[in-house]
Amino acid sequence: MYTGWSMNRSLTRLLCACLLAALCRADDPKPLLIRHPTVSHNQIAFCYAGDIWTVSREGGDAQRLTAGVGSKCDPYFSPDGKWIAYTADYYGNPDVFVIPAAGGEPRRLTHHPSFDAVAGWTPDGKSILFVSGRTSATDPPKLFTVPLEGGYPAELPLPMGSSGAFSPDGARIAYTPKFLWQAAWKRYRGGQTMAIWIASLSDSHVEKIPRNNSNDFNPMWVGRKVYFLSDRNGPVSLYAYDTGSHEVSEVVRNQGLDFKSADAGAGAIVYEQFGSLHLLDLNSGKTRAVSVRVTGEFPEVLPHFEKLEAKRILNANISPSGARAVF
Repeated sequence: MYTGWSMNRSLTRLLCACLLAALCRADDPKPLLIRHPTVSHNQIAFCYAGDIWTVSREGGDAQRLTAGVGSKCDPYFSPDGKWIAYTADYYGNPDVFVIPAAGGEPRRLTHHPSFDAVAGWTPDGKSILFVSGRTSATDPPKLFTVPLEGGYPAELPLPMGSSGAFSPDGARIAYTPKFLWQAAWKRYRGGQTMAIWIASLSDSHVEKIPRNNSNDFNPMWVGRKVYFLSDRNGPVSLYAYDTGSHEVSEVVRNQGLDFKSADAGAGAIVYEQFGSLHLLDLNSGKTRAVSVRVTGEFPEVLPHFEKLEAKRILNANISPSGARAVF
């Protein structure tokens, strides 16, 4: 899903490093900032501390899948669970990469100077769906696919889009036609509220999922249903739209913190809530927390200098003792 890779990444890294350091020094149990999970028949992949990690669907010790400079995120399992596509800026610009789910050497699939952010796969597993501004005359990005084996990307016949999920037969796509300047703006009801449309790729005919100015996003297509996240009843929770009956139903009732992202695969939906993972079994309708342990070397939590332009500092404050400052 398009999340604004064009923002200043230096400032983002500094803020994440400060937050990660604070969390890692907190009292046990240590909270994690697990983001953007994806699920296969036996694994969950997620991004944490700027890298892609995998863990069993049952939880346990996570394994780091990527390394090196730059930020890596937006992981998506291929339909057969053998590959993970993800967004990385190893070379200073966000591009589409793919890596074996068992580990190995990553392979770069896009090389355009615009941002390219992974958004999913085609149902046959032969191509990766991604979001890019490469052909956009203005800010809204568009949707493209690129072959797993490499090759020139193909643009979908839609004027704009920031995320998407193909129908099982690949003939249609559920997608978000707009994007948000500020994705974390809670209960936003302005002109950029997100909607999900279902487009036929043969003639671009559009069917709109019913809504009343809510923020609907993160579409996932399973069978005849399009699952998605929405704040239509308060906190962001999981909903489903039945493409046969055209009815929307709440799948997981949420009275707590917002669900931030989700992904469907192999009979389940994994979702992120306040940096923790939860797995919904689509057959039983039961959800459970997935306990994850992450261990490794994290240089970001060590005291260090970070170059930051003064004009990028928007707010600052001094501790009561005057010994420390927060920016």
